[in-house]
Amino acid sequence: MARDIREADWKVLRQLHEVALNRFCQRVLSDVESIATDGSRTPHQRYLALYEAVQRRDKEMAQVFDNPRRSTAFAQIAALRSRDLLENEEFLRFSEEVRALVELFRESRA
Repeated sequence: MARDIREADWKVLRQLHEVALNRFCQRVLSDVESIATDGSRTPHQRYLALYEAVQRRDKEMAQVFDNPRRSTAFAQIAALRSRDLLENEEFLRFSEEVRALVELFRESRA
């Protein structure tokens, strides 16, 4: 999908970018806390699990949030939507055209 996003929708994405990033980071921190306090693992096992989790989530964060561009906005919105990083009310702020294209994009990736 090589379409550029309209200005109004781009502004919505830019506004929601930080909200979604903070939501993502909160999930990572919750995961890290859960791993760090898992009494069924040794400290070394917890450390290794933390290291792996942070590396994995860092790659995911880069894929979803790094270098936002108009030419990839539909894919970015779809990625946010598929990870439940946008609330329904937030997603509804986008135009009907964007919502339809994002849903088509998500379906084609499934």
